[in-house]
Amino acid sequence: MQKATFGAGCFWGVEETFRHVKGVTSTAVGYMGGTLAKPTYVDVCRDKTGHAEVVEVEYDPAQVSYEELLKVFWENHDPTTPNRQGPDFGTQYRSAVFYHTPEQKAAAEAFKQDLEQQGKFKKPIVTEIAPAATFWKAEEYHQRYLEKHGRSHCHI
Repeated sequence: MQKATFGAGCFWGVEETFRHVKGVTSTAVGYMGGTLAKPTYVDVCRDKTGHAEVVEVEYDPAQVSYEELLKVFWENHDPTTPNRQGPDFGTQYRSAVFYHTPEQKAAAEAFKQDLEQQGKFKKPIVTEIAPAATFWKAEEYHQRYLEKHGRSHCHI
């Protein structure tokens, strides 16, 4: 199994999207990329920790490639809006790929460059590509939130 970590706005919908990808064996929502150790949801929502809401994806590379996960990531949020997705705004909602290996970094950078060259988006892609840091798992009530509440997506 391998790990991939993505920030694409509110982590509830992002987790739900990745949970349904064939080859993804588990997901967890949490926080990454900031300075505060053991942040809580309240801490992160104050927009002073530097953390992004992220989904840590565990996947079987024999069933799904990292590039396929990148495709899901870029197709399911707006990577051109800095610190905002839909009605949610703040640095915790930024678009980010946190890579775990040099190969993931290279793949993410190449995928982003290809999207830019294809003119896929009208505005520049602002997705941060940064090394994975400590993953702080969010509170249990956030895990599989939409599934627990009988919803399939967040309303924008």
